[in-house]
Amino acid sequence: MAAPTLRTTPGPGPGAAGPPGASGPNRPAAGPAWLAWLALGTVYVVWGSTYLAIRVMVETVPALLGAGVRFAVAGVLLGGWLAARRGPAVLRVDRRQAVGAAVVGILLTAGGNGLVTVAERDIASSLAALVVASVPLVIVLMRAMTGERVGRAALAGVAVGFLGVAILVVPRGSTGASGLIGVLLVVAASISWGAGSVTSTRLTLPADPLVSTAVQMTAGGMVMVAAGLLSGEADHLDVAAFSVRSGAAFAYLVVFGSLAAFTAYAWLLQHVPISRVSTYAYVNPVIAVLLGWAVLGERIAATTLLGAAVVVTAVWFIVRSTRPPPSPTAAPTTPPAPAPARAPGSGGGRHP
Repeated sequence: MAAPTLRTTPGPGPGAAGPPGASGPNRPAAGPAWLAWLALGTVYVVWGSTYLAIRVMVETVPALLGAGVRFAVAGVLLGGWLAARRGPAVLRVDRRQAVGAAVVGILLTAGGNGLVTVAERDIASSLAALVVASVPLVIVLMRAMTGERVGRAALAGVAVGFLGVAILVVPRGSTGASGLIGVLLVVAASISWGAGSVTSTRLTLPADPLVSTAVQMTAGGMVMVAAGLLSGEADHLDVAAFSVRSGAAFAYLVVFGSLAAFTAYAWLLQHVPISRVSTYAYVNPVIAVLLGWAVLGERIAATTLLGAAVVVTAVWFIVRSTRPPPSPTAAPTTPPAPAPARAPGSGGGRHP
C-alpha cells in the first residue's frame, strides 16, 4: 500500500490508496520533465513491488514484528534525516499535531499495511494488491457517509468497483478457510486505510508533510511491534532462521518501499498535476500481478483477471470523475509534472 498521507484536500488515490486531490487553486510548480518521469516510475515500480517484497519477507520473518520494525525504522530514519538537514527544531510538534499524526499513522500503517502483511502469509501478493486497489472506492464511500457531497458518477464507479472486489473475494471461499481469512484481512486493511485517509482531513497534523509522515510511520510501527509481541510472535522468534531473501525483502521495504518511493511521491505532489500522479492507483496493481506471476509463479485465474479489470476500470473512472476542475486563473498548462497528497493517499494510499 501507499505511504502515510500528505496534507491536501481529500480525493481518490490507491494501491494502497488513492492520492488525495491537490489543495488550493494553484498549480504545482513544474520540475524537470525527466525528473518527473523518474519519480513517477519509482512510485509505479517500487510501490507495485512492495506486495511481492512483503510476501517474501513473511516467508521466515514474523508478519507484525517485521512490518512494525520496518515502519518504525523508516520513521526514525526519516526524522533523523530531516533533523540533520534542517535542524532538530523541524521535529517540534504540539500535542494536538502529534496525536493527530499518530492516529492517522495507526490507521494507515498498522491497520492498513499491517493487516496486508499478515494476510500475505496465506494469500498471493497479486491478490492482495488487487483488493487494496479498491481503497479509492472505500474513500469515496466514506466521504459520502460523513456528509460530503459525492457525485452520482463517482458513486456508480464505487458500485462497479465493489462488484469487482466481490469477483476477487467470493471464489476464495472454496479454497479453504486460510485463503478466505487472508482476503477478508486485506478488505479490512482497505477499510482502515480509507478511514485513515478520511480522518486525516479532520485532524490537526504537523504542517510539514515529511514530519507528519515520520510521526505516522513511527507510531504505526510501534503499534505493530506491540501487537506482534502480544500475539506471541516473539515466542517463536529465531533470527538465525531468517532466510537471506526474507532479510533482503525487509531491507528493500525499509529503504525503497518506505523511504525512496515516498520521497519521490512527496516530490511529485509538489511538482506534477494530480491527474498524472493518481495514475499509480491503477498501475501499481498491474505491476504487482506481473511480478507475482514472474517471480513467485503465482497463478492468475480467469476470475482474477476479470475482477482486476473491473476494479481498475472503476478506480480510473472515479479518479477522472472526482478530478478537481482547473482554476479559472491558472497559468497555461506546463509539461508533465507531479501532484499532491496528504501525507500516500490514498489517498488514498496507498501503498504497502
